[in-house]
Amino acid sequence: MRLEAPPFELKLLHPKYWLLWFFIAIAYLISWLPYPVLKLIGKGLGKLLGKLGKKRVAIARRNIELSFPDMPEKEREAMLAANLENAGMAMVETMMGWWWPDWRIKGISRIEGYEHVEAVLAKGKGVLGLAVHNMTLEVGCRVAGLQKPSVGFYRPHDNPVMEFLQYRGRARSNNYLISKRDLKSLFKALDDGEVTFYLPDQDYGPHNSAFAPLFAVQDVATTLGPVIIVQRSNCETVFINSFRDDKGYVIKYSPGLKDFPDQDDKINARKINERVEELIMEAPEQYLWMHKRYKTRQDADAPSRYDNLKK
Repeated sequence: MRLEAPPFELKLLHPKYWLLWFFIAIAYLISWLPYPVLKLIGKGLGKLLGKLGKKRVAIARRNIELSFPDMPEKEREAMLAANLENAGMAMVETMMGWWWPDWRIKGISRIEGYEHVEAVLAKGKGVLGLAVHNMTLEVGCRVAGLQKPSVGFYRPHDNPVMEFLQYRGRARSNNYLISKRDLKSLFKALDDGEVTFYLPDQDYGPHNSAFAPLFAVQDVATTLGPVIIVQRSNCETVFINSFRDDKGYVIKYSPGLKDFPDQDDKINARKINERVEELIMEAPEQYLWMHKRYKTRQDADAPSRYDNLKK
């Protein structure tokens, strides 16, 4: 079922939300500053996050260590420092994705490889766009939607003011939004020839997952969501990456999975992770390393990989 935009209600003006509205107004005004200034602000926010978000920093450090054990520690710490700057920039990019006019977004973005999407659509099929959690995703989805509006998964925000803003921000370049748990509506969208986004790179637990290598970790819980979706709808996969370079934002489409799905779910999981690795390595400092990607263990009794984090 398509989600409807939450209406504006007088309760959103309750005094308990006044401070939030004040910061939102400041953020909106900041979003209109020149892009080079916004990058400096993002860098500053990243440094602040490094001081205030010790737990998340420790998780990112552990993930980088687990993924690249042969990388010299000095290089890993440099990647972590750059990752924090990108985390700060992600806050700024959310403002850009939600509030910038189309002309301003188009001025600092480009799309590559869209012919892979066109080839699938020409077959009368939907496109299951498999992406990764790069921290440019908010602005990246906005850019992608300017080429062709997509159908987006959505989880409502708990705060009604933020929900009012978040829905409208994310709907700007989307055809429509559906609940992140509403697979039936996703199947229908793909059967109707829509372009959708699905992110298979996080740890969703052992249910509907298979274990496969990811970087240097050999037993990583990998969602079989793409397998289920391709089996039950008229679609093909295409990979989508969103990252920032010296010229601005790049949305890069690349060919989907061949001979997918396989009857062996471990092979399916391995195929997904191999491509996820490729996407991450295009801009590893921009990836969301702060998520506990390696949390679920194949041996449920094995100790957590996130015990005794260095903060």
